[in-house]
Amino acid sequence: MRLAIPSDGELYESTLTFLSESGLLVQRSSPRSYTGTVIGLPNTTVLFQRTADIPIKVEEGSADIGITGLDRFLELGTEGGDTDVIIQALGFGNCELVMAVPDAWLDVDSMYDLADLSADFRERGKDLRIATKYPRLVQRHLYTYGVNYFSLIQSSGTLEAAPAMGFADIIADISSSGTTIRENHLKTIEGGSILNSQACIIVNKKLLSGNVASINATRLLLEYVEAYIRASDFFTITANINGSSPEEISENLIKKPEISGIKGPTISRVYSYDKEIWYSITMVVPRDILPSAISHIRDIGGGSVTVAKAHYVFEEQCHSYERLINSLKQQNQYQIK
Repeated sequence: MRLAIPSDGELYESTLTFLSESGLLVQRSSPRSYTGTVIGLPNTTVLFQRTADIPIKVEEGSADIGITGLDRFLELGTEGGDTDVIIQALGFGNCELVMAVPDAWLDVDSMYDLADLSADFRERGKDLRIATKYPRLVQRHLYTYGVNYFSLIQSSGTLEAAPAMGFADIIADISSSGTTIRENHLKTIEGGSILNSQACIIVNKKLLSGNVASINATRLLLEYVEAYIRASDFFTITANINGSSPEEISENLIKKPEISGIKGPTISRVYSYDKEIWYSITMVVPRDILPSAISHIRDIGGGSVTVAKAHYVFEEQCHSYERLINSLKQQNQYQIK
């Protein structure tokens, strides 16, 4: 299985860190090497590629699977092709594709204002000039809001300076915090958010369907990644509770079923020199109810509470892998054996 990941830019280090924390350590012989391996993922070759090239490499068949920005995939991917997003949100590389106009345009605060302005430009024999690296996504968004008169100026350089330099009137670009936009005397407008993006995993379904080793390696990758992402919201609680029987403790715990764990608590006898009968409970709970769960344990006589961050949470099945297989089956590209 050939896995394409960013070779430089903002997603390079964050992708390596994410894979390492997921239990998939990427080894690269040197910073100039274009290939590598993944410890724990057999039959896999890592291909280091420019982030913008990864959707193209996966679509053309140079790689089976890739990690790239969702914005890059939606802009550069072939609609109706063999490539598809299998995990849309990896939790890093967050950014937003936005429309930004000069601060001096006091009467332009929304996309509908921009539509009126583009019509005014046309009446004066001009087109509204928009500098962007995402012509496909921007054009679609403009048409949605009735902005019908414009020209897109593709640029690979810094876009924020385009209005000041005079080769564009407004821009549509990626922003992480909005600071660069503000510092260049631009402002975002209502309805001007085109896409919220982050790193995603894309796959070439046609390639995977014809290679058992590739699809098995893909399953392992998706298992690790999905379980790691899910674990970010869960904690394991262990506590000691005094009681006459496991059934009594269980009954007290599930009085609040929403905080009794994913499937319920595990209860076992504690053998100690204490004459009282103690039981140890273990349960996994979501982050947002952690304080409530601890309070409930205390209320029913629990103590010695310890909390550990879950590193993986594997469910009964890997949902992203099942979606992939179901998609292949629908296209008659793969048969489950």
